[in-house]
Amino acid sequence: MVTSSASTRPSPERILNTLTAYQQSAALKTGIDLDVFTKIAEGANTSASLAEKIGAAERGARILCDYLTIHGFLTKEGGCYGLTPESAIFLNRHSPACLGSMSDFLTNPRNKIAFEALPEAVRRGGTPNATGDNSKPNDELWIQFARAMAPLTIPAAEFIARLAGAAGSRPCRVLDIAAGHGMYGITVAKENPNARIVAVDWPRVLEVAQENARKFGVQERYETRPGSAFEVEFGSGYDFVLLTNIFHHFDMAGCETLTRRVHTALKPGGKAITLEFVPNEDRISPSAAAEFSLAMLAGTHAGDAYTFSQYEKMFASVGFQKTTLHPIPEMPQQVLVSEK
Repeated sequence: MVTSSASTRPSPERILNTLTAYQQSAALKTGIDLDVFTKIAEGANTSASLAEKIGAAERGARILCDYLTIHGFLTKEGGCYGLTPESAIFLNRHSPACLGSMSDFLTNPRNKIAFEALPEAVRRGGTPNATGDNSKPNDELWIQFARAMAPLTIPAAEFIARLAGAAGSRPCRVLDIAAGHGMYGITVAKENPNARIVAVDWPRVLEVAQENARKFGVQERYETRPGSAFEVEFGSGYDFVLLTNIFHHFDMAGCETLTRRVHTALKPGGKAITLEFVPNEDRISPSAAAEFSLAMLAGTHAGDAYTFSQYEKMFASVGFQKTTLHPIPEMPQQVLVSEK
């Protein structure tokens, strides 16, 4: 006989939480914008003291912090708030790993508009918005991306630098396609004093990369080539080509066009290093990688999160000999290394 229990009964909770998830986004962004996490780290840990520090009403500070506590971003004991380990590392502006700058890009109205049109995107198989063509420049969006998302790159950039053997100081030429903030190529240059980087992206976006190259003291070994990754002259003889977060913007045909150009740019034995969201073949796991396909459906005309087998086929079709997959510890993306 099958018995029922409260724990196994269907509940509307997941539906309600999902339909109101925008409230969590708004609360977290408000906490970041008002510097709540930083002020708590500095000692303003009651609603009264925090309200004074952030220029808010005590009622407002209390309700916001209680909500952030409920959702695991703060702790509360005896009327005093504290930071969780994750908030202390990633949301306190005094932390070198702070990711607060990401909130402006991830909550950009453009992203919200794309998802408001999701029913039409499902019908079409791609966004109905003109901004979905990522082969065209979009300075406002990608400059914001370059400035906001650089902190998130640190683990992946260091991982890629190790795969490129940067610690060995062997002279090498690196082509960084869709460089954005430039941190992937810059990290290789930081680790290897004999590495020279050529960065490709839209002209104004490359200004951000050049700022970062100067900041980290590698500007003498950092060259830029502005333009479309599908059109600009790459040159040849590269040891490594970095392809970070670019393939998901395009369909398979477009991706193969780019990999063909990369194959030509590499010297014999050179390697293409790709950073991407790579779902399993079931396309529903792991969740962070698999969910990314929906963002591409809402925001691009034909982009997707591709599986490893699709990447293997993509690179093999233009002459690469072997592609291997390398998970990044505690990160949702993976790195693929394709050998010419």
